[in-house]
Amino acid sequence: MQANIPCTYIIAAVLCALPVCAQVAPGADGDQRPSAQPSATSPEVPGSFLHRFVHAYQEDWNGADSSALEPPRRIPASPLSSPPFPSAEWTYGGASVIGATNTTDYPFMHALYAGPNGETWKRSNVQVYGWIEPGFNFSTSTHSNLPGGYDIVPNRLELDQAVLYVERVPDTVQTDHVDWGFRAANFFGIDYHFTTAKGWLSQQLLKQHRLYGDDPVMLYGDLYIPHVAKGLNIRFGRYISLPDIEAQLAPQNYTYTHSLLYSYDPFTQTGIVGTVVLNNRWLFNVGLSAGNDIAPWARGAKPSLTACVSYTFNNGKDNIYPCASGTNSGKYAYNNVQLYVNTWYHKFNDSWHMATEAYYEYQRDVPSISGPLPIEPNTNGAVCTGGEIRCFAGEWAAVNYLQKQFSKSNYISVRNEVLDDSRGQRTGFKTLYSEHTVMWGHWVGSTVLLRPELRFERSYRMPAYDNGTSKNQLSFATDLILRF
Repeated sequence: MQANIPCTYIIAAVLCALPVCAQVAPGADGDQRPSAQPSATSPEVPGSFLHRFVHAYQEDWNGADSSALEPPRRIPASPLSSPPFPSAEWTYGGASVIGATNTTDYPFMHALYAGPNGETWKRSNVQVYGWIEPGFNFSTSTHSNLPGGYDIVPNRLELDQAVLYVERVPDTVQTDHVDWGFRAANFFGIDYHFTTAKGWLSQQLLKQHRLYGDDPVMLYGDLYIPHVAKGLNIRFGRYISLPDIEAQLAPQNYTYTHSLLYSYDPFTQTGIVGTVVLNNRWLFNVGLSAGNDIAPWARGAKPSLTACVSYTFNNGKDNIYPCASGTNSGKYAYNNVQLYVNTWYHKFNDSWHMATEAYYEYQRDVPSISGPLPIEPNTNGAVCTGGEIRCFAGEWAAVNYLQKQFSKSNYISVRNEVLDDSRGQRTGFKTLYSEHTVMWGHWVGSTVLLRPELRFERSYRMPAYDNGTSKNQLSFATDLILRF
């Protein structure tokens, strides 16, 4: 491990030196919500780009709301509030929310909209934005927090993510014309350990073993066709794998750290996926990719099918989303897991909801850790029996998130999970795990999120934590997300 990157300290010092710091209204628990379309309401602000950028933070932190109108949509009302939660919708993959207005609303675009070329930016529908996420933890482990994720370095302040998006989201509210979009997202930080796909700048991790790395985590285009059922989106390129409650991108998660379940399933795919909405209840995804976490041009890629169905019921209070991801022969290759997963979202009332996920995943013909066969970099062999040089390796896991909203600025999240790595192929240890986390999320406006948490995890059959020396790990961790 290398020494800490000092940029997180520099960034924090610069931010606290800005005049916006004096403008934060303490205890502002009230009225922030994503505005409809900042492009429609941002007045021109005199001064330099930096002045307009700072002004956007002042407006946000003081609770200014650029629009009192709800954004247009042709689907039922959102089940949740965002903020404080990462999404207002029951999430699905392969498309932006079909039938709802894109409400991305970050300060960088406010500064552009309020400048002399603001109207040109508005007409283009192209947005540029991102965030930085430093984080630190205090852990009972001293060498490594693995198999926990993503805060793998114990007792240190690190830069988890610095992310930049350039995107155009197709207009899926209208139904009279075909529209298009794209996203180019670049991702730098320690968390690239969990996003790396073989063939996409993967030498940084697979060959050079860098602590920090850079990953073009999403490079895709969208084609939206409104005349197929209630809307069809076709996405092609590199995109986030479809299932899961969690996501690699920090603002899209309830908690700072990630569940064991999520840390050891697929992350991205490169291929094509279609998402079609039949009605307010039924949605389908079908895709063809090069496999999980691998580029089509990399050795080991193979045609792989993804198929999912989303069903919403109980007046929008419940959603189930079963999915089969990366289905092929299942023979061992770089992260070639065959994933069968289901998520269930349930809203109890306006302040309580939960999200539950369970999966089974496996690979065939995995090399034994004690045999002569080579093992792919950044993967593990299996603990085979009876002198086998290769064997079947499966894993199952289940996680539950329970959320309580206190205001537009505050919520808590409680996570409980269990994972059984029956051959040790995913985590490196053949054992059963449990993990329990309590986290408080606090927003300043809609641009700063602080997420302190307390986490306890245990491996039952053998020591798995701190490089295989301990069965238990207790940690306190927090991150700070600054959107720009």
